[in-house]
Amino acid sequence: MGGGFVVHGFGPFGGERTETMHNMPILPHHRLHAFAAAREMLLAVRDAGIRDAKLRDEALRAAKGACLNCAEGAGRVTRADKARAFTVARGEAVEAAAAVEIAAVMGDAKAEDATRVAVLADRLIAMLTRLIR
Repeated sequence: MGGGFVVHGFGPFGGERTETMHNMPILPHHRLHAFAAAREMLLAVRDAGIRDAKLRDEALRAAKGACLNCAEGAGRVTRADKARAFTVARGEAVEAAAAVEIAAVMGDAKAEDATRVAVLADRLIAMLTRLIR
């Protein structure tokens, strides 16, 4: 049953565990802990179940943007290009957390969901800040 390999740590399809994947290359963003944190935040934003469609769209768009810009930064070569992508990812993380917070203030999401997203965003922002410097 060749063709598969084992990924340890933060793999592209799971949290902190070992998984066997078949025919899936390890790309630069798969090795980046910030990408895993961004994915975790994305799932928390999704799971917040924001009732306001516009805020839900904004929150999900920003959380997806954080993931995509983390991946872009991991794939860049120069320090300046990496920093630019990670800076954009950082802004997207803040925006996603703010959207869920606003939804909670307006009664369109639970306060505990906003807190969970804020905690995950804070962790991601700290990681990205270190990558930017």
